[in-house]
Amino acid sequence: MTLKGKTMFASLHTATIATRRVQSAGSAPRLLTLVRSALAAHRQRQFLARLDDRTLADIGLTRDQAVTEAERPMWDIPANWNGRILA
Repeated sequence: MTLKGKTMFASLHTATIATRRVQSAGSAPRLLTLVRSALAAHRQRQFLARLDDRTLADIGLTRDQAVTEAERPMWDIPANWNGRILA
C-alpha cells in the first residue's frame, strides 16, 4: 500500500469521527426541540378542548373533533411542524 492510500484512509477515518461528533452534539438540541413541540401541542389541544361549541363552529370543528384532537398523545406532533415551535 502506498503512502497516498494510507493518508486517504486516515482522512476518511478522521472525517467519520468528526461527523459523528457533530451529529451527536446536535442530538440534545433536537431532543429539546421535540420536547418543546410536544408540550406546545399538548397546550394547544387542551385549549381547543375548552372552547365552546359556537367558537368551535366558527373554526369549522365539531365538539367530537375537538375532543378527538385533545385526546391525542402529546408526542403525536403534526408532521408539517418540522421542528418549529408553535407556542
